[in-house]
Amino acid sequence: MQSPMNAKIEGQRRFEKDASRYATYLDSPEGRLRADLTFANLEEFLSASAGHESLRALDLGCGTGAGGVRLARLGVHVTLLDSSPAMLELAKQTIADAGVIDKTTVKQGDASRSTNICEARSFDIILCHNLLEFVDDPAAVLRNAAGLMRDSSAILSVLVRNQAGEVLKAALQTGDLAAAEHNLTDEWGEESLYGGKVRLFTPETLESMLKDASLTIKIRRGVRVVSDFLPAQISRSAEYERIFALERKLAKRPEFFGVARYLQCLATVQQPDPR
Repeated sequence: MQSPMNAKIEGQRRFEKDASRYATYLDSPEGRLRADLTFANLEEFLSASAGHESLRALDLGCGTGAGGVRLARLGVHVTLLDSSPAMLELAKQTIADAGVIDKTTVKQGDASRSTNICEARSFDIILCHNLLEFVDDPAAVLRNAAGLMRDSSAILSVLVRNQAGEVLKAALQTGDLAAAEHNLTDEWGEESLYGGKVRLFTPETLESMLKDASLTIKIRRGVRVVSDFLPAQISRSAEYERIFALERKLAKRPEFFGVARYLQCLATVQQPDPR
């Protein structure tokens, strides 16, 4: 079985080799839907904030910078952190194209060492989207993130690949029943964009990691529950808005959380007991 350290190294190499392939994926209906749904879920929490201009955010494993730019457009000051120079170059271009250079800071570094790169207790929002699948120690990344959250009002948004989603993908998309059965217990899935292995999570393992990092889950959402399995005659582009609306409804139903392609949790940091 592939070790976590090997997964991290392999993940870094695949993104360095062809970072633009990930940018192309984000422009596809599947990539757009994942990003749009994830951000819509985050905005549910942010809507309670009085104003966004005073908020500071950290985008861990920022990739192309698309998520950070969405926050910057709301007036939030965003620090984008990634270990890949190739991805950071794409992020800088995304920032420039969006006209939010004055609202962003770009840093290169490992998310598992973020407390050595960023000031403790300095962020109101932390994004950790599709990062934990590719690091050697997901728990360490979450512990570091918790140490960077300003106080109990700060929010961490985590998005990971769901093991059950891989089971359904194998069974419903490709009809590979052997793979579906194998994925029931496998901690590693096949990464279709670049090839190689990617870590899989269950709701239980993700929630346990968050709890161990002294984080309390406030919102659970399933991302891309049925859209990957729609029949071919339904155009993902022409019917995008209808698909998005349906996915938003499904995401809020707890019975669909565990079978979505991706699991999203919004969590706050636990404050120490003053006693």
